[in-house]
Amino acid sequence: MRTLRNAVASGKVHHAYLFVGSRGTGKTSMAKILAACVNCERGPTTEPCGECESCLSIARATSLDVIEMDAASNNSVDDIRELRESVAYAPVSGRRKVYILDEAHMLSTAAWNAFLKTLEEPPPNTVFVLATTEAGKVPATVVDRCHRFDFHRPTVEQIASVVRRVAAAESIEIPPPAVAALARSATGSFRDALGTLEQLVTYSGTEIALEDVLAVLGVADARLLEETVDAVAAGDAARALKAVEECAEQGRDAGSFASDLEVRARELLVVQALGEVPGELSLTPESDAALSAQAERVDHATVLRLLELLGEAMEAVRAGADARTRLELALVKAARPEIDGSMRALLARIERLEHGGAVQQGGPSPAQRPAAPQTPDPDARATQALAAQAPDPDAVDAMAAQATDAPDAQGPGGDPPAPTAAPAAPAGPAAPTSAPAAPTTAPAAPAASDLESVCSLWPAVVELVRGEHALLGALIAEARPVAVDGEDLTLAFASTAQFLKKKAEDPANRAAVGEALRAVTGGRWRLSYELREVLAGQDRPDGGEDSEEEWVRRFIEEFDAEEIPGGWESAPGGAGTHPINDGEHGVQAVTSNEKGA
Repeated sequence: MRTLRNAVASGKVHHAYLFVGSRGTGKTSMAKILAACVNCERGPTTEPCGECESCLSIARATSLDVIEMDAASNNSVDDIRELRESVAYAPVSGRRKVYILDEAHMLSTAAWNAFLKTLEEPPPNTVFVLATTEAGKVPATVVDRCHRFDFHRPTVEQIASVVRRVAAAESIEIPPPAVAALARSATGSFRDALGTLEQLVTYSGTEIALEDVLAVLGVADARLLEETVDAVAAGDAARALKAVEECAEQGRDAGSFASDLEVRARELLVVQALGEVPGELSLTPESDAALSAQAERVDHATVLRLLELLGEAMEAVRAGADARTRLELALVKAARPEIDGSMRALLARIERLEHGGAVQQGGPSPAQRPAAPQTPDPDARATQALAAQAPDPDAVDAMAAQATDAPDAQGPGGDPPAPTAAPAAPAGPAAPTSAPAAPTTAPAAPAASDLESVCSLWPAVVELVRGEHALLGALIAEARPVAVDGEDLTLAFASTAQFLKKKAEDPANRAAVGEALRAVTGGRWRLSYELREVLAGQDRPDGGEDSEEEWVRRFIEEFDAEEIPGGWESAPGGAGTHPINDGEHGVQAVTSNEKGA
């Protein structure tokens, strides 16, 4: 704006301008304002009067000196040739002829070449204004000959101020919450905001309420979004699903509700990172205070996980999945990470356990705290088993005393004293020693420094790698940890898997597996691979060897294969294809010695 003002005021208006910006940011409007500035009867001036014949004709789009051309539909060499012929004529009533080429990036290469000379050396008193949303498609030779101005997307507050000004000029009554919702829905476009305001006037007259805005836009109000995020943060999946049901009863689309919820989660993330509500998110003092309060009471990890799950849900919807089903699945997973078996869910559960004091403030339930880590997965049970064995020197005296008092109740094994030691614990220091045992062993890194611990965590490593690189995950799923020596970890493949071993030794693959091991076990490892006839711990994570059906399924998934129905006969003469029927599944392996068969 400042550059254009100074150019008009000093009489140094350039012959070509390039206005770049997203839709609805005012590129074409600015071009018309520039034309009014240079052609106003009281000008050239930075403040056109809007009353003279030149200003009025430009506003009505009837001026013969301002030619607006849609380059999307007039993009051929013939159209540019007509433009070059009309450029030679002098202005009719104004000082300059202004040519506005909207969507200029749509011109063809031949049209740009034909236009280049005219753009470089136009006739006197001629100004070209090229407006485009994709500056990368404009040839560099054209950009060099223009003065470029980038139009940035306006903030929500800037759009709201324009809406309030227009509403006041048109005598439209609209409350601040409705203005805020309308400005937010415009997504950085003045044109969309004013178009929606015009639609609202047609819908409800000159008195517009928040309910009218929500009905026309089909978006959820801030209250429903706030309640949904609070339900997820509190781990209340039922309340989150009721919010979705309320949204559906109001006639709003589940997909748009997911988008609005993603925007709300993003706002919380920004406020948590900045520590305050930035200007782009600021609407009214009430809404800003509610946003800040929710950002303080909702955990940062919960917001991140909700954003990731909502992104996955919306991606699935774009692929054809049901919007409401995917939204409900994302909310349930976000509210209850314990039902999700992914690595991210496991990290979310660990995060909640670390902040257990804030989550478990519902009442005196110390007995429930050990119950949570017992159920998640075998890794937690392994760490609890190690924790139970740690205080053996202190438990020996208690076991001996109970053995002398009640010899019939005790057996020779070591397991029975464990339940009898529990009632004796409240009397002495046994209770405080057993309580911190679980939290001290859970985060300790040395628990994953022996072979048994690495083997128990190996399925989690495979899953983490598979999430980042499916092919590499399938590859290392065939390996097993067989030896640990300090920071050296040996992974073994079957003796027939020479190819898998070679691929695993690739530096990039080795680095990816090492990073996954570091994330899961908490330590860095130097990996080595070998082949073995019989692997110790040969059982697979799913509990057994692959069946024939599983191998067929894996072949279909990995190699994009398809099953050939049984009974398919080979070509006459025995040449060509040779089917082999396995007799049980009707699956035939087909080979061919002919090219293209």
